[in-house]
Amino acid sequence: VQLQASGGGLVQAGGSLTVSCRASGRTLSNNAMGWFRQPPGKEREFVASIGWSGGGAVYGDSVKGRATISRDNAKNTVYLQMNSLKPEDTAVYYCAASTSGMITTTLNHYNYWGQGTQVTVSS
Repeated sequence: VQLQASGGGLVQAGGSLTVSCRASGRTLSNNAMGWFRQPPGKEREFVASIGWSGGGAVYGDSVKGRATISRDNAKNTVYLQMNSLKPEDTAVYYCAASTSGMITTTLNHYNYWGQGTQVTVSS
């Protein structure tokens, strides 16, 4: 399985951005999907997770109310839309596929990882 993240870039504070992650190799429609991010010099942190059906989602405290995770199983793609971006949202954003269909915030529960896409928010 390969996960290809895209859509990162440079955006001004207060702006919006949507990053995408497309899976190839096999369907991940039975797997929960997640987004994590790694700010410069910091550890990777949980951003959002969505269950296999797309009917439920959970968000990290730092993005709650500003982020929306969604998925299109027909396209084998998961999305992360972020609004009201802040400079502290600057990070490499990684998508990941979990070992099960249940939402999880735990990094070790994800066994497939994309290469990451850089999001930079200017003040």
